[in-house]
Amino acid sequence: MQKKRAKRTQRAIRCPYCGAVADIRPAAEIYQDPRRTDELYVCRNYPCCKSYVGIYPGTKIPMGPLANGDLRNLRIRAHRKFDRLWQSGLMKRQEAYRWMADFFCIPQRDAHIGMFSEYRCNELIKKCDSLLAQSQSAVS
Repeated sequence: MQKKRAKRTQRAIRCPYCGAVADIRPAAEIYQDPRRTDELYVCRNYPCCKSYVGIYPGTKIPMGPLANGDLRNLRIRAHRKFDRLWQSGLMKRQEAYRWMADFFCIPQRDAHIGMFSEYRCNELIKKCDSLLAQSQSAVS
């Protein structure tokens, strides 16, 4: 007996700020950079609502929830702080991701800064600052 496969339909991606549906648009259009070949999910109310998120190459899968400019910048700051943990040699890259997952009590597969809210980004920045300061004082 053959099982019928349910046809998967992709749910609409919605903007967490205004509730509008997001559309796939060329990143070149949003960034005003004709060299860009990637795509983004962009809120239909753009540019009034400035939320968007990247798409994994070759898929239609968003890299996280749509984010406004403040959250995108915060995610960048959090990633830079986090990267210093393993780039400084304090821990290996995989250990850093395991540490981050443990710190937030989340599965390692969910430990992606692109998925983080403002709260999680701020907490990660504070914790990274603390660990980096401890490692500096241990060296001094």
